[in-house]
Amino acid sequence: MPVSVLEAQVCGMGKTHMPVDLNADMGEGFGPWVMGDDSAMLDIITSANVACGFHAGDPLIMANVAREAQAKGVSIGAHPGFNDLWGFGRRAIRGDSPSDTATMVAYQIGAFQSVAALAGHRVTHVKLHGALSNIAAEDDDLARALAGAIRAVDRDLVFLVMPGTALERAGDAAGLPLAREIFADRTYDDSFNLTSRKIAGAVLHQPDAIVAHVMRMVEEGAIITTLGKRLKVAIDSICVHGDNPQAVAAAAAVRGALTQAGIEVRPFASRKPR
Repeated sequence: MPVSVLEAQVCGMGKTHMPVDLNADMGEGFGPWVMGDDSAMLDIITSANVACGFHAGDPLIMANVAREAQAKGVSIGAHPGFNDLWGFGRRAIRGDSPSDTATMVAYQIGAFQSVAALAGHRVTHVKLHGALSNIAAEDDDLARALAGAIRAVDRDLVFLVMPGTALERAGDAAGLPLAREIFADRTYDDSFNLTSRKIAGAVLHQPDAIVAHVMRMVEEGAIITTLGKRLKVAIDSICVHGDNPQAVAAAAAVRGALTQAGIEVRPFASRKPR
């Protein structure tokens, strides 16, 4: 069983469940342009992954999200990505060396730490964004460089990763505290990576379908692919993407279903990491 930041607990009908965190990517506007309803999501989620200015976001947006998250008791993390405002960080940028990319990630984490401190909050985790995360999940050299960058900035930062990937292996080898997440509104292929957005059905939009998808994985303690393959994993956090038009409704429905099932919802950073 992988080491996790959360401990198992017994709840509901004698089943053993992990306390689970609900996270969302936010602060992904830029200047006057708005992406998603961050304020409404902060009323529902327990951890926020905040864009650090490369794929989206700017200092004022970062500060506003950090300030509101602090007021609502929501944990915050840096959400660094490729320097790709035009493509929202979803385009692969392979020209940089792993060490250069690691420097850019360290820069973004440090920027958000400073802005968050000014806003009166503290950064507790890091989650990579978009194409950067997808590439590093399969590239051990890049994953090791990025995990090393996080450790160099702050060895106590929790690394939020997809289980079974190069990022999980690199974070564990670097001695970082890890949290494993599943995606509420994305399907998985048989490699246990996210289904490509180019494939129909890769993104789930309706709250009922999203709840069914999440609860099936939580109850089984496994990632379940579109063809029914299962990968047993520790599930510390559930991600609902904030740029989905149904994001707020979906997040509320997921939290309601977890609570009804007797599963405690709280930030994964609320417990002391290993």
